[in-house]
Amino acid sequence: MAEKSDVIFVGNKPPMSYVLAIITAFSSGNAKEITLKARGQAITTAVDVAEIARNRFMKDLKVSNITIGTAEMPPREGENKSRMVSTIEITLTKE
Repeated sequence: MAEKSDVIFVGNKPPMSYVLAIITAFSSGNAKEITLKARGQAITTAVDVAEIARNRFMKDLKVSNITIGTAEMPPREGENKSRMVSTIEITLTKE
């Protein structure tokens, strides 16, 4: 449990900026695994980022774990009840 993974939060940026963050983190030498975290509509971007990094740039990357879940978000302004948002965590490990 001493090994800590770097976390990249996926949002509205283009997928290639997250791919670059993955490549940079692994090439700096201190990261053994990286976790991509996304929620809501960014989940599709996170999956795309993981696949682009794996298939095009770093052939030795492996998806070691995928965790899905749901997070309860507070109500927006003008709403009266909270909403549920899907979440995903994709852990990439360099072999």
